[in-house]
Amino acid sequence: MDPYKKENIAGLSDLELVSKYKRSGDKIYIGELFERYTRFVFLVSMKYFKDEEQSKDASMQIFEKLFTDLKKHQIQNFKSWLYTVTKNHCLIQIRGEKYRTVYEADLKKDHYNYMESGNYLYLDNEKDDEKKLIDLEDAILLLSEEQRICIELFYLKEKSYDEVAEITGYNSKKVKSYIQNGKRNLKNILKEKNE
Repeated sequence: MDPYKKENIAGLSDLELVSKYKRSGDKIYIGELFERYTRFVFLVSMKYFKDEEQSKDASMQIFEKLFTDLKKHQIQNFKSWLYTVTKNHCLIQIRGEKYRTVYEADLKKDHYNYMESGNYLYLDNEKDDEKKLIDLEDAILLLSEEQRICIELFYLKEKSYDEVAEITGYNSKKVKSYIQNGKRNLKNILKEKNE
C-alpha cells in the first residue's frame, strides 16, 4: 500500500472512514477502524464473556460484519454505535448459549414447546439459529432507544418488568409499553426482511 495513502487514512475521522467505505467499498477504511477499535471491542466483549478466546472470536466476527452493516446503517457516532453492536452481539451469543442448554435438556424430557413458537426473540429451530441471531441483532438496532434498552434487558438479560423499571428509571407502565411495542416492531422488521 502507498504509505502516503496510509498517512491520509490515519488522519481521517471515524465518520469520514465510514463515509469513504460506503462510497468506495475499499476495505482499507475498515482496516483503519479495526486498528483503532479492535482493543475496545475486545474489552467490551470480555465484560460479557469473561473469556479471552471467546472475546477474540467475537471481535473478529463483529469486524467481519462491519463490511455489510456499515452500508445499512446511518451512523452519527461510530464508537457509540460499535459499542451497541458489540454489546448486542455478546448478549445474543449468551442468550443463544443459555437457550441451547435449556433446549437440549428439554428435548431429553420430550417437552420443549414452552417458548413462543416462531418468535425471533427465542430460537425454535437449530438450523436457523445463526441467521435468526444475525437478523435479530440488526433489527434491535433499528428500534427506538427506549424500546431497544427494555427489550435487551427483558429478553436478553432476562430481567423482570420491575427490574427493567429500576434499571432504566422508566415507570412499569412505560416499560411494558416499550417492550410490547418493541416486540411488535421487531416482528414487523423481521417479517419485512424475510418477505
